[in-house]
Amino acid sequence: MSKKTTGQQQKNEKTAGVCRYYAGGVWLNSHSEKRVNISDPSTGRVIAQTPHCTEEEIENAIAAAKAAYPAWRDKPAAERARVLFRLRDLLDQNLEPLAKLSALESGKAWADAVADIEKAKEATEIACSIPQLLMGESLMETFPGIDTVLYRESVGVFSGIVPFNFPAMIPMGWITPLCIACGNTIVLKAASLTPQTSMAIARLYASAGLPPGVLNIVTCAKEEADLLLSHPDIGGISFVGSTRVGRSVYTRGCAAGKRVQALCEAKNHALVLRDAPVEATAQAIVEAAFGSNGQRCMALPVVVAEEGIADRLAAAIVERAQNIKVGPAYDKKTEMGPVISQKHKDFVEGRIATGVEEGARLLLDGRGCQVPGYEGGFYIGPTVFDHVGPEMRVGNFEIFGPVLCVKRVRDFDEGLDLMNRNPFAKGASIFTAKGHYAREFQRRSDAGMVGVNMGIPAPLGIFPFSGHKESFFGDLHCLGKDGIRFFTDVKSVTTHWFPEEK
Repeated sequence: MSKKTTGQQQKNEKTAGVCRYYAGGVWLNSHSEKRVNISDPSTGRVIAQTPHCTEEEIENAIAAAKAAYPAWRDKPAAERARVLFRLRDLLDQNLEPLAKLSALESGKAWADAVADIEKAKEATEIACSIPQLLMGESLMETFPGIDTVLYRESVGVFSGIVPFNFPAMIPMGWITPLCIACGNTIVLKAASLTPQTSMAIARLYASAGLPPGVLNIVTCAKEEADLLLSHPDIGGISFVGSTRVGRSVYTRGCAAGKRVQALCEAKNHALVLRDAPVEATAQAIVEAAFGSNGQRCMALPVVVAEEGIADRLAAAIVERAQNIKVGPAYDKKTEMGPVISQKHKDFVEGRIATGVEEGARLLLDGRGCQVPGYEGGFYIGPTVFDHVGPEMRVGNFEIFGPVLCVKRVRDFDEGLDLMNRNPFAKGASIFTAKGHYAREFQRRSDAGMVGVNMGIPAPLGIFPFSGHKESFFGDLHCLGKDGIRFFTDVKSVTTHWFPEEK
């Protein structure tokens, strides 16, 4: 980096605005001097700064959530739903500016940024039906003269800890809507690199009539975030991030007596059998592998191809991938934007170099990607490896970037066995025209979400977003009925009435 560039970067840092934290319905300035730069990945320019809130400031947010809980819990579910109905309309009305903000801070291409907001809206719509979702169970005459009713009740204060890659969908879709719809309050730790989108949606929540303290947002480092794992007033933790951190969050949270769901890394594989249509399959794979810059846990970074189709499939993938338009995220013609930071760009390019060293055949190299006029951006072009061996690290561990690996197998059984040996088990797909193999794959795959002729098998939010093995720690997944169970306790009430005395 030149002295001129360094000087401009320092000037940007001095002039960038500092985000505030949100506690008790008030936006507050942090007294912390520790800050993280928020960059526009498309240009590399610093656009804002995230403070690392102090322990006292996090305590303030937890106290606000605790104070707001009793009144919010006691509101009828239908009243809580009305707030979410109004929020849903506000998300619709503000789709364009919210998508622009998501693209600006995360580097998502415009279509992916719009989808980020739409997925937050989808989860909000599901939470709007909370009166039905909270309905319990009952049985008259469990014994003679005795009736039993099961109720679902709120838990208390939750903490949410989220990553950078979906600044709307994860904090304001997977976690917040169901959490507060069930009558809980929340302290959300927004991602330091992409906090502004969730903060903008928090303002919409306030406009929708959400009482102060029900939703609180902090930004902090690991040391301060420990409070969100151990504080006695926190009843549960919803985490999305790396497996290393997720395992620690789950272990420590459970040891502190809290319920925890930890959604972690993935290395999703797709098995392509020789009878699959090459062109349609290649298109689905390319969209799944390179959408959102490959920075999503449901990306498709590995294709397991039967030898009879592998050459044609690899060629079709490269043909499509090399024509993807890479550019600034907020240009609506861009098909793939930059990765989140220079640090992550270096990491992804390092993993590409590792793949070359391991002996994988590099068919398409995205390193050195330049976008005219945006030379400071963190760009990596689509990258495709072929002949990736079963033990190569490039094909077995999460890269979180636009890198696709092709592994070759002799048949269905070898392919499925290879896939199930991976330590992660979030998503898996099969491409085939044969119902027998499709059914066997569904039955025998280790993955929590399985697709047939689909690149990304994530279901609609009325079903849980599942994961197994090293991809998830906990008992109840986010969204779907699992999400309702995670954010509620059950209470059984048994009633006996004495017979009328004569």
